[in-house]
Amino acid sequence: VNPKNKVQALTGSQLRDIYAGKIANWKELGGADRVINLYTRDEASGTREVFVGKALKKGAVSAKANVVVSNGAMKTAIANDPFGIGYVSVGHIDSSVAPVALDGVAPTEENVRDGKYKVARGLFSLTAGQPQGLTKAFLDYLFSTSGQRIVIDKGFIPVR
Repeated sequence: VNPKNKVQALTGSQLRDIYAGKIANWKELGGADRVINLYTRDEASGTREVFVGKALKKGAVSAKANVVVSNGAMKTAIANDPFGIGYVSVGHIDSSVAPVALDGVAPTEENVRDGKYKVARGLFSLTAGQPQGLTKAFLDYLFSTSGQRIVIDKGFIPVR
C-alpha cells in the first residue's frame, strides 16, 4: 500500500475479499472512508501467479483491478495512489511503498528465507545431468559472491 495508508496489516481473508471486490472501502478495514483502488499484474506474470496462488488461494481478481506491466510499474502506481493496493516481489519493496503484514507476518527477506512469510517462491536452475562447460561456468558464477550480488541488485533474495 501507499505509505500514507494507515492500514498496514491484513488477514488472508481480508486480502482475498479485497481482490474479489467484496471489501471495496478502506473504512471497512479501519482506514479512510475511500474506495480501495486495486492493482494487479497481467495474467502472464509470474508475480501474479504466486500472488493469486498463495495469497488469494486461487481466488478471483476483480475485473475492476488496474493492470500494470511490471514490478516497477506497480511500485510507481502504489506510490502515487494513497488508496491503492498492489503487490510486488519482496526484493522490490522500498520506502515508496509500505509492505502490509499478512496474517501477522511482515514480508521481509528474513521471513521469506525462514519460510514464515508464505507468499513467496523459489527460483531454480535446472540442468540435464551434471552441468558442464559454459553451463557449469555460468552456474559457478551465479552462486559466487559476485553473482549473488547481482541477484540482490535485481531484487531477489540470495541463496547465501
